[in-house]
Amino acid sequence: MTLADAEVLVPASADEAIAAFGDGDGVTVVAGGTIVMPELTAARLQPTRAILLSKAGLDGITRAGGKVTIGAATPVSALEDGDEPLAQAASHVGDPEVRAQATVGGNLCSAASDDAPRGDLQAPLLALGATARSVGAGGERSESLEDFLAGGESRLLLDVSYEEAERQTGYAAVWRPHAHHYTILAVSAAKRDGDLRVAATGAGMRAVLIDPDDPLAGLELRDDALASAWYREKLLPTLVERALGGLQ
Repeated sequence: MTLADAEVLVPASADEAIAAFGDGDGVTVVAGGTIVMPELTAARLQPTRAILLSKAGLDGITRAGGKVTIGAATPVSALEDGDEPLAQAASHVGDPEVRAQATVGGNLCSAASDDAPRGDLQAPLLALGATARSVGAGGERSESLEDFLAGGESRLLLDVSYEEAERQTGYAAVWRPHAHHYTILAVSAAKRDGDLRVAATGAGMRAVLIDPDDPLAGLELRDDALASAWYREKLLPTLVERALGGLQ
Protein backbone atom coordinates (compact mmCIF):
# COMPACT_ATOMS: atom_id res chain seq x y z
CA MET A 1 0.00 0.00 0.00
CA THR A 2 1.25 3.50 -0.85
CA LEU A 3 0.21 6.95 0.35
CA ALA A 4 -2.02 7.16 -2.72
CA ASP A 5 -3.97 4.14 -1.47
CA ALA A 6 -4.51 5.62 2.00
CA GLU A 7 -7.20 8.01 3.22
CA VAL A 8 -5.34 11.33 3.13
CA LEU A 9 -6.45 14.35 5.19
CA VAL A 10 -5.02 17.85 4.73
CA PRO A 11 -6.13 19.95 7.72
CA ALA A 12 -6.14 23.72 7.18
CA SER A 13 -5.63 24.66 10.85
CA ALA A 14 -4.22 23.33 14.09
CA ASP A 15 -7.74 22.58 15.33
CA GLU A 16 -8.50 20.57 12.20
CA ALA A 17 -5.24 18.66 12.60
CA ILE A 18 -6.07 17.85 16.22
CA ALA A 19 -9.56 16.65 15.28
CA ALA A 20 -8.22 14.55 12.40
CA PHE A 21 -5.58 12.95 14.58
CA GLY A 22 -8.01 11.94 17.33
CA ASP A 23 -6.42 9.33 19.57
CA GLY A 24 -3.77 8.57 16.94
CA ASP A 25 -4.94 5.03 16.31
CA GLY A 26 -3.93 3.96 12.80
CA VAL A 27 -2.78 7.46 11.80
CA THR A 28 0.43 8.24 9.91
CA VAL A 29 1.53 11.87 10.21
CA VAL A 30 3.39 13.39 7.26
CA ALA A 31 5.11 16.72 7.89
CA GLY A 32 8.29 17.25 5.86
CA GLY A 33 8.30 13.66 4.67
CA THR A 34 12.07 13.20 4.72
CA ILE A 35 11.71 10.13 6.95
CA VAL A 36 8.20 8.95 6.05
CA MET A 37 8.55 9.00 2.26
CA PRO A 38 11.62 6.71 2.12
CA GLU A 39 9.81 4.35 4.49
CA LEU A 40 6.82 4.32 2.13
CA THR A 41 9.05 3.76 -0.90
CA ALA A 42 10.70 0.78 0.79
CA ALA A 43 7.27 -0.56 1.84
CA ARG A 44 8.32 -0.57 5.48
CA LEU A 45 5.39 1.73 6.19
CA GLN A 46 1.92 0.99 4.78
CA PRO A 47 -0.55 3.57 6.08
CA THR A 48 -4.31 3.30 5.83
CA ARG A 49 -4.90 6.87 7.04
CA ALA A 50 -2.51 9.81 6.73
CA ILE A 51 -2.53 13.44 7.84
CA LEU A 52 -0.49 15.99 5.89
CA LEU A 53 0.51 18.90 8.13
CA SER A 54 1.87 21.29 5.50
CA LYS A 55 -1.19 23.59 5.70
CA ALA A 56 -2.09 23.16 9.38
CA GLY A 57 -0.34 26.31 10.62
CA LEU A 58 1.89 24.45 13.05
CA ASP A 59 5.09 26.16 11.94
CA GLY A 60 6.91 29.21 13.26
CA ILE A 61 9.11 30.34 16.14
CA THR A 62 7.90 32.81 18.76
CA ARG A 63 9.63 34.49 21.68
CA ALA A 64 7.25 35.78 24.33
CA GLY A 65 7.02 35.87 28.10
CA GLY A 66 10.56 34.59 28.53
CA LYS A 67 9.85 31.48 26.47
CA VAL A 68 10.86 30.28 23.01
CA THR A 69 8.18 28.19 21.28
CA ILE A 70 8.88 26.23 18.10
CA GLY A 71 5.97 24.84 16.10
CA ALA A 72 6.19 21.18 15.18
CA ALA A 73 6.00 21.89 11.43
CA THR A 74 8.84 24.44 11.53
CA PRO A 75 11.60 23.46 9.06
CA VAL A 76 14.91 22.44 10.60
CA SER A 77 16.63 25.16 8.56
CA ALA A 78 14.81 27.84 10.58
CA LEU A 79 16.85 26.87 13.64
CA GLU A 80 20.29 27.33 12.12
CA ASP A 81 20.66 30.95 13.26
CA GLY A 82 18.95 30.45 16.62
CA ASP A 83 19.95 29.44 20.13
CA GLU A 84 22.80 27.09 20.86
CA PRO A 85 23.36 24.17 21.06
CA LEU A 86 20.23 23.74 18.93
CA ALA A 87 21.55 25.86 16.05
CA GLN A 88 24.74 23.87 15.60
CA ALA A 89 22.91 20.55 15.73
CA ALA A 90 20.34 21.79 13.20
CA SER A 91 23.04 22.99 10.82
CA HIS A 92 24.43 19.45 10.54
CA VAL A 93 21.17 17.62 9.80
CA GLY A 94 21.43 16.05 6.36
CA ASP A 95 22.08 18.66 3.68
CA PRO A 96 20.51 22.06 2.84
CA GLU A 97 17.67 20.47 0.89
CA VAL A 98 16.84 18.07 3.72
CA ARG A 99 16.97 20.86 6.32
CA ALA A 100 14.62 23.00 4.27
CA GLN A 101 12.07 20.18 4.03
CA ALA A 102 12.46 18.26 7.31
CA THR A 103 10.49 19.50 10.30
CA VAL A 104 11.27 19.90 13.97
CA GLY A 105 8.37 17.64 14.90
CA GLY A 106 9.45 14.89 12.55
CA ASN A 107 12.96 15.02 13.94
CA LEU A 108 11.75 14.90 17.55
CA CYS A 109 9.36 12.03 16.90
CA SER A 110 11.88 9.90 15.02
CA ALA A 111 13.75 6.92 16.39
CA ALA A 112 16.94 5.24 15.26
CA SER A 113 16.71 2.87 12.31
CA ASP A 114 18.81 -0.25 11.76
CA ASP A 115 21.06 1.88 9.56
CA ALA A 116 21.67 5.02 11.61
CA PRO A 117 20.61 7.23 14.52
CA ARG A 118 18.01 9.93 13.96
CA GLY A 119 16.69 12.83 15.98
CA ASP A 120 19.65 15.22 16.06
CA LEU A 121 17.47 17.95 17.61
CA GLN A 122 16.41 15.78 20.53
CA ALA A 123 19.67 16.07 22.48
CA PRO A 124 20.06 19.87 22.32
CA LEU A 125 16.43 20.38 23.30
CA LEU A 126 16.87 17.95 26.19
CA ALA A 127 19.90 19.97 27.29
CA LEU A 128 17.80 23.14 27.11
CA GLY A 129 15.17 21.58 29.38
CA ALA A 130 12.46 21.73 26.71
CA THR A 131 8.77 21.00 27.19
CA ALA A 132 6.65 19.23 24.55
CA ARG A 133 2.97 20.03 23.96
CA SER A 134 1.01 17.29 22.25
CA VAL A 135 -2.46 15.82 21.74
CA GLY A 136 -3.77 12.29 21.54
CA ALA A 137 -5.55 9.85 23.81
CA GLY A 138 -6.50 11.76 26.96
CA GLY A 139 -6.42 15.14 25.22
CA GLU A 140 -3.78 17.86 25.22
CA ARG A 141 -0.85 17.77 27.61
CA SER A 142 2.49 19.45 28.22
CA GLU A 143 5.36 17.44 29.62
CA SER A 144 9.12 17.38 29.72
CA LEU A 145 10.68 16.42 26.41
CA GLU A 146 12.29 13.38 28.04
CA ASP A 147 8.84 12.11 29.07
CA PHE A 148 7.46 12.79 25.60
CA LEU A 149 10.33 10.89 23.96
CA ALA A 150 9.71 7.98 26.30
CA GLY A 151 6.08 7.58 25.26
CA GLY A 152 5.00 9.97 22.52
CA GLU A 153 4.77 7.56 19.60
CA SER A 154 0.97 7.75 19.44
CA ARG A 155 0.68 11.50 20.03
CA LEU A 156 0.66 14.51 17.70
CA LEU A 157 3.35 16.99 18.68
CA LEU A 158 2.12 20.59 18.45
CA ASP A 159 5.18 22.49 19.62
CA VAL A 160 8.23 22.41 21.83
CA SER A 161 9.36 25.23 24.11
CA TYR A 162 12.16 26.22 26.47
CA GLU A 163 13.05 29.17 28.66
CA GLU A 164 14.73 32.08 26.92
CA ALA A 165 17.66 32.65 29.24
CA GLU A 166 21.39 33.25 29.32
CA ARG A 167 23.25 29.94 29.35
CA GLN A 168 26.61 28.47 28.67
CA THR A 169 26.31 25.86 25.92
CA GLY A 170 28.57 23.32 24.27
CA TYR A 171 28.29 20.84 21.42
CA ALA A 172 30.56 18.09 20.13
CA ALA A 173 29.98 15.46 17.47
CA VAL A 174 31.69 12.89 15.28
CA TRP A 175 31.87 14.76 11.99
CA ARG A 176 31.46 12.88 8.71
CA PRO A 177 32.28 14.98 5.60
CA HIS A 178 29.50 13.69 3.40
CA ALA A 179 26.78 15.64 1.63
CA HIS A 180 23.94 13.64 3.20
CA HIS A 181 25.28 12.19 6.40
CA TYR A 182 23.76 10.85 9.57
CA THR A 183 25.27 11.70 12.93
CA ILE A 184 27.15 8.82 14.52
CA LEU A 185 27.21 10.37 17.97
CA ALA A 186 26.79 13.92 19.31
CA VAL A 187 26.70 15.53 22.76
CA SER A 188 24.87 18.74 23.73
CA ALA A 189 25.43 20.58 27.00
CA ALA A 190 23.75 23.59 28.61
CA LYS A 191 24.53 25.20 31.95
CA ARG A 192 22.43 27.82 33.69
CA ASP A 193 22.66 29.01 37.30
CA GLY A 194 24.84 26.03 38.16
CA ASP A 195 22.39 23.52 36.66
CA LEU A 196 24.15 21.42 34.01
CA ARG A 197 22.22 19.27 31.54
CA VAL A 198 24.01 16.98 29.10
CA ALA A 199 22.36 14.83 26.43
CA ALA A 200 23.54 12.58 23.61
CA THR A 201 22.24 11.72 20.15
CA GLY A 202 23.25 8.29 18.86
CA ALA A 203 23.49 6.66 22.28
CA GLY A 204 20.15 4.85 22.00
CA MET A 205 16.95 4.63 19.98
CA ARG A 206 16.35 8.28 20.89
CA ALA A 207 18.49 10.94 22.50
CA VAL A 208 19.02 10.58 26.24
CA LEU A 209 20.12 12.70 29.16
CA ILE A 210 23.45 11.46 30.52
CA ASP A 211 25.50 11.89 33.67
CA PRO A 212 28.55 13.98 32.73
CA ASP A 213 30.52 12.30 35.53
CA ASP A 214 29.65 8.81 34.28
CA PRO A 215 28.51 9.17 30.65
CA LEU A 216 28.07 5.45 29.96
CA ALA A 217 25.91 4.71 32.99
CA GLY A 218 22.62 3.04 32.09
CA LEU A 219 23.10 3.29 28.33
CA GLU A 220 22.32 0.53 25.84
CA LEU A 221 24.55 1.44 22.92
CA ARG A 222 23.69 -0.05 19.53
CA ASP A 223 25.46 -1.35 16.45
CA ASP A 224 24.25 0.05 13.13
CA ALA A 225 25.54 0.62 9.61
CA LEU A 226 27.56 3.66 10.71
CA ALA A 227 29.35 2.43 13.81
CA SER A 228 29.51 -0.28 16.43
CA ALA A 229 28.42 -0.01 20.03
CA TRP A 230 32.08 -0.52 20.97
CA TYR A 231 33.11 2.52 18.89
CA ARG A 232 30.43 4.69 20.48
CA GLU A 233 31.45 3.51 23.94
CA LYS A 234 35.01 4.69 23.29
CA LEU A 235 33.90 8.02 21.79
CA LEU A 236 31.20 9.16 24.18
CA PRO A 237 33.38 10.18 27.15
CA THR A 238 35.62 12.18 24.79
CA LEU A 239 32.66 14.00 23.25
CA VAL A 240 31.29 14.82 26.70
CA GLU A 241 34.66 16.26 27.66
CA ARG A 242 34.76 18.35 24.48
CA ALA A 243 31.21 19.63 24.91
CA LEU A 244 31.88 20.63 28.50
CA GLY A 245 35.21 22.16 27.54
CA GLY A 246 33.45 24.27 24.95
CA LEU A 247 30.82 25.76 27.29
CA GLN A 248 30.51 29.45 26.51
